Amino acid sequence: MKEFKGRIVASGTVTAKALVSHGGLNTLASFQKALQFGDKKATCGDQNNPDLYGKQMAGKALCLPTTIGSTTGGLVLYCACSMNRQPACMLFSEPIDSLAAAGAILADVWLDNVQMPVIDSLGEEFLEYVKDDMNITVKEDGTVVVE
Repeated sequence: MKEFKGRIVASGTVTAKALVSHGGLNTLASFQKALQFGDKKATCGDQNNPDLYGKQMAGKALCLPTTIGSTTGGLVLYCACSMNRQPACMLFSEPIDSLAAAGAILADVWLDNVQMPVIDSLGEEFLEYVKDDMNITVKEDGTVVVE
């Protein structure tokens, strides 16, 4: 077990299984099937991300360095939350980009009964340590426990 402390972008507590990407998350390509074609498991459709491609993202603790892609990133995250197809939480080793942060914050503020804690700046060691299917617990103070 190891603990990491990061910066809270969207608060909340949750426990979920880890899903790890060592490359940036292209939000539009990754969530396209969930948003356009009714995939309730939010199966990653980004063929350029071999760590995530074809894997279920909904309900997982999504561990990644950063997001990449177009200016639609925040809207995609907000829409995934509004359709209840979001990850359980998003955990970034690097500082989150402003567009992804906007989507997470708007979902947190505007959507009732939707939670997707987002913690960033967890550090490179976090992404080196965490592996798929490890248990992740996010605490209210921004502490992330990896077991």
